[in-house]
Amino acid sequence: MRFEGSNQYVATQDLMLAVNAAITLKRPLLVKGEPGTGKTMLAEEVAQALGMPLLQWHVKSTTKAQQGLYEYDAVSRLRDSQMADIDGGDKVKNIHNYIVKGVLWQAFTAQEPVALLIDEVDKADIEFPNDLLRELDRMEFYCYETRELIKAQTRPLVFITSNNEKELPDAFLRRCFFHYIKFPDADTMRQIIDVHFPSLKKDLLAAALKTFYDVRNLPGLKKKPSTSELLDWLKLLVAEDIPLSILQTQDDKVAIPPLVGALLKNEQDVALFEKLVFMQSRNR
Repeated sequence: MRFEGSNQYVATQDLMLAVNAAITLKRPLLVKGEPGTGKTMLAEEVAQALGMPLLQWHVKSTTKAQQGLYEYDAVSRLRDSQMADIDGGDKVKNIHNYIVKGVLWQAFTAQEPVALLIDEVDKADIEFPNDLLRELDRMEFYCYETRELIKAQTRPLVFITSNNEKELPDAFLRRCFFHYIKFPDADTMRQIIDVHFPSLKKDLLAAALKTFYDVRNLPGLKKKPSTSELLDWLKLLVAEDIPLSILQTQDDKVAIPPLVGALLKNEQDVALFEKLVFMQSRNR
């Protein structure tokens, strides 16, 4: 079982090596990188390429590790017990009816190998990854309510993404294979764009890429535009039929691009960019 890339996802050689290393080591693949660089999509494309079902767990600030294992719905059982005289109470007698299986339980008990995505693990509190150490390492956990050991029948292929919002514990990092997705260079970006816009004219692509990297390389930006934002911008340029002349500048200076709101997402960055363009126009 090896990942060799896909038609819908441009994977660099080092990224494919990282995926296959995690498969060989049977360890979770921890993927970091700027937002919008395709970390979540990687799990989706690998699962599709390898013919594996994908289970997804999107972590929030309020997410607890226990939710990935199971939750016991005591409130529903209490309510049903109060109605026992009406329906006989058969449902209440079976505690399994009140166990809500989490994605880890589903992955461990799947009849075939599955891929499991734990997305944005750093959004939860610092104890979240620590609470999953044993489960991800041994691929098993104990359900106290039903008094049964849930053990993985087939080891899932685990992807964990992080945006570096919080430092992850060393003990957690030791159990993962790590890969940082670097921001694509111009050549790789052209390959990515070609997947989404195969008929885009070369001169328009060249002008758009120059403008994009000019914006991205502006010092002092709070949020640099990402790959996904570039694709959104190109989609708008094509939809609005923006002429090439608007993107090009005669003296190779930075200009305010059309539909800049697709690239810059806060007023400070827009003001900074406008200031740079104004200063350049005065120096001409």
